[in-house]
Amino acid sequence: MLRQALLAVSKSRRAERLIAASPLTRDVVRRYVAGDVGGAVDELSRRGLRVSVDHLGEDVTGRVQAEDTVIAYLSLLRLLPAGADVSVKLTALGLRLSEELAFDHAAAICRAAAARNVTVTLDAEEHDTIAMLHAVHAALRKEHPDVGVVVQAYLPDSLDRCEQLGDARVRLCKGAYTAPGAYTSTADIDRSFVRCLKVLMAGAGYPMVATHDPRLVRIASTLAVLDGRDPAGFEYQMLYGVRPDEQARLAALGFTMRVYIPYGADWYPYLMRRLAERPRNLAFFLRSLLSRG
Repeated sequence: MLRQALLAVSKSRRAERLIAASPLTRDVVRRYVAGDVGGAVDELSRRGLRVSVDHLGEDVTGRVQAEDTVIAYLSLLRLLPAGADVSVKLTALGLRLSEELAFDHAAAICRAAAARNVTVTLDAEEHDTIAMLHAVHAALRKEHPDVGVVVQAYLPDSLDRCEQLGDARVRLCKGAYTAPGAYTSTADIDRSFVRCLKVLMAGAGYPMVATHDPRLVRIASTLAVLDGRDPAGFEYQMLYGVRPDEQARLAALGFTMRVYIPYGADWYPYLMRRLAERPRNLAFFLRSLLSRG
């Protein structure tokens, strides 16, 4: 119930105006959304952490907006070190206007990223975009085989997706949306996550394990050992501002630890979905507000 409510709030313009107007909210947002993205990348890189940077924005309504998103990513790439990654939402590139348009824009970002030894990962979004996401991903891989894609464990076809992705780079996350027939309980989503993780770790691709759950982190480490993967054969991913001590611990153990850094003015839907993805984060968010009041 709380998850559904938070997802509904994420789409409410009235709620956005109320929450965005609070100075306390703005203070907390700075913790989870980078204001100075270049500075955040530099700081994390100095600490031995990798980054995946997301220019916030989605569901653009015109070609000019989609082109502006491409320009933003091309500018972003100049700030990133080799080995970094950019996360791209296809709806921000015009997917709802045209699948071909989104492909062309994503291909332009992939070409520019390759020139700087930076990878690209296509983010998963609402359930009605998933088929198009994987179609664009498959087409892109013909010229950019290292382009990654996100699989959301809350979807019942997530295991099939993982089995079909072969040697691809796959970011596995729990998911922060809703869909007909999707898993809704934490236990069911976790079980789906582990099933997917087993396939990815045993496969020929590169798993990117996106979770803050200590139990799932331990399971991933165990599966990596059982499947003969060394620390360079997969990576952990966590969100900017979330469990920084654990991020540092995993990096110190020799694992690749990548931090997902969102930036930009369109932070509200992102923050609300993070709360919906793990509703217990709401209490953490409220404590953050109170502690900064």
